[in-house]
Amino acid sequence: MMNRSYHAEDLALSFRLAALALAVSAARLVAGEADASADPEVFRTVLRRPGDDGSKAYRIPGLATTLQGTLLAVFDIRYDGPGDLPADIDVGVMRSTDAGESWGPMQRALNFDKRAPNACGNGVGDPAIFVDRETGAAFIAALWSHGDRGWHGSGPGMKPEETGQLVLTRSTDDGNTWSPPINITAQVKDPAWRLCFQGPGAGIQTKDGTLVFAAQFRDAAGAPHSCFIYSRDHGDTWSISPPAIPGEPPTSEAQLAELADGSLLMTMRNESRAGVRAWARWEWSQPSGDATADDGSRETSAGRWSAPWFIVPDPTCMASLVRHPAGRLLFSNPNSPNKRIALTIRTSVDDGRTWSAGRLLDPRGCMYSCMTVLRDGRIGILYETEGTLTFARFPIDWAAGSDGH
Repeated sequence: MMNRSYHAEDLALSFRLAALALAVSAARLVAGEADASADPEVFRTVLRRPGDDGSKAYRIPGLATTLQGTLLAVFDIRYDGPGDLPADIDVGVMRSTDAGESWGPMQRALNFDKRAPNACGNGVGDPAIFVDRETGAAFIAALWSHGDRGWHGSGPGMKPEETGQLVLTRSTDDGNTWSPPINITAQVKDPAWRLCFQGPGAGIQTKDGTLVFAAQFRDAAGAPHSCFIYSRDHGDTWSISPPAIPGEPPTSEAQLAELADGSLLMTMRNESRAGVRAWARWEWSQPSGDATADDGSRETSAGRWSAPWFIVPDPTCMASLVRHPAGRLLFSNPNSPNKRIALTIRTSVDDGRTWSAGRLLDPRGCMYSCMTVLRDGRIGILYETEGTLTFARFPIDWAAGSDGH
């Protein structure tokens, strides 16, 4: 059963908009107008194809912009095929120093020895990435799965042999090299939970310097809940928030954006299969005009979630959310309640309460996506389509120009 805050009229409107967008997409396909190269405002290039560097599949995109303007693309290297953990999977990274026009060779930022006994591939994946704008350090968060215990190789407990491990790697040289894995599982996971790890895609840094990754955990009964992890000391120590929706519906992969008043907007994959996104807002306990403690740091744990709401069609898929420095929010996902097709970019000027009908980026089968704001204000996006990881770049006016926002 959906939460009482669910608005049937919003869902009906969203479905009508989705149906209209798909109809327009289909018409363009028939007319030959939806060719990926047809729009001069959108630049595209394929980063990874099946077979590249000996891997059968690549999935789970993340994307960030460094202080030097370098683009860092992260993803799963799924050597044996597209299946999830547990498996032989590493986290790959590629760099671009020219706004995505060209990309350097792939490197492996996280890699555990697949030959370890009883490791079931000893894989690590589902990466999320962000850059600390105060120190310049880049972080990747990922799930390490050692062993075979079912979904993502995880059960209750804290040891690698018992449960999935939430690990980080850090780069202090603009993504050229990465540290050995840093295990933060004990800092954020309840031993009774079956799993605790990041939401794939990108993390954020709030205005007061707090580092935040969207996250998720599976409780003792195995039910998933979206939440976030955060650090106030540039990634040395981490804490975890309460679940955004403690009851129904279950939620999992999420992304966050900071709003103008300092609150956090979270968009969540709705595991009830209702065909619509779940949303909630984290609000600090302090008044928005006085949101700092005596030492100047925000008391991040002192806050509460709003009641959830449900809007924007979604086929139970990871999505991307980013706030442009000019204030507009951007959101990307497959524009359908039940099919992973028609990757669409929407905008919001009212902190996510309403969203535009959207601009179609790719009419084909599309799944996960991750956006970043480039140093010049344009938008970069890395997304999955037809077995590839494709990078696209467009001006923000391209996304907002057709909807009045």
